[in-house]
Amino acid sequence: MRHAINVTVIILVSIFALLFIADNVQWMPVQASAEAKLIDWLFNLHIDIIVVLYVLVNGILLYSVFVFRRKKDDPSEGVYFHGNTRLEILWTVIPLIVVVYFAVLGAGVLRQTLEAADDELEVVVTARQWAWTFEYPEWGIASTELNLPVDRRVHLVLHSEDVTHSFWVPEFRLKQDTVPGQEHHLRLTPTRVGTYKVRCAELCGTSHAYMEAPVNVMTAEDFEIWRQKRLGIYVPPEGEEAPAEDPVALGQRLATSAGCIACHSLDGSALVGPTWKGIFGKTETMADGSTVVVDEAYLHESIVNPSAKLVAGFQDLMPKNYGDILTEAEINALIEYIKTIR
Repeated sequence: MRHAINVTVIILVSIFALLFIADNVQWMPVQASAEAKLIDWLFNLHIDIIVVLYVLVNGILLYSVFVFRRKKDDPSEGVYFHGNTRLEILWTVIPLIVVVYFAVLGAGVLRQTLEAADDELEVVVTARQWAWTFEYPEWGIASTELNLPVDRRVHLVLHSEDVTHSFWVPEFRLKQDTVPGQEHHLRLTPTRVGTYKVRCAELCGTSHAYMEAPVNVMTAEDFEIWRQKRLGIYVPPEGEEAPAEDPVALGQRLATSAGCIACHSLDGSALVGPTWKGIFGKTETMADGSTVVVDEAYLHESIVNPSAKLVAGFQDLMPKNYGDILTEAEINALIEYIKTIR
């Protein structure tokens, strides 16, 4: 009885101490969606159960090792016993109950993350090596950045143009593979205004690490302004002028969000597309043997119609929809940025 009391006290004290530490550790990034709260609650509950089981098993084990270890002057053998049916039933039934309980909780959380809403915003997400594009079919606009209004249900319709990718925003907690030839769906409700990143969580090729795109969660007012600007119908309030963004800075940002630098290096190294280092003003030989001076007109044509003039030694792999995804101002900003890479 004395040993049972001792080990019980040690285990309880250890459990409460470790639970206090575990519950005060920031395991995850900030919560930026309603689903993140549900998933973090379930995750933390798993951590608590793991702590309890870990302390229970190792507490009894360590207590037994130290308290019941063989004494120096005691050459006798320990008492032999053959199993304990009650104990074996207990440590089989209790874990089974715990596993089933968590399965039910997990199914409930999954159901809530899949629930649709009447006023949800639909965004078509297209993944390809090695970039993301986002289309808003309700308005016929597209972007290389995922812009979302805060506190509104979003329905992401995911496609892949080539290989399997995986849409993942850590602050949203949710993750969904994009499989060639299949359509997948993901629903979320952003709850925190800010800028995040969508990453590819499935190894998809040599530039997998560069497959990122900004995720901008905005207020409803800011999202409406962005939508109107994208449609070209935004009229600033009287007496207010929107500050013009430096085109080179905009081009540099677009080079990342549009996936350009995944295929075009900035340091002269060879990738799947020609390097941008020193390319402006250079004379390039085309696949048909002709030569072209790389100027603004050539760069513009190569962005909106990359198959028109293919540089010798490179395959026709560049997506053909940048003319639809990027505005004219964004295309010109990309060109201005390319001109600075020397």
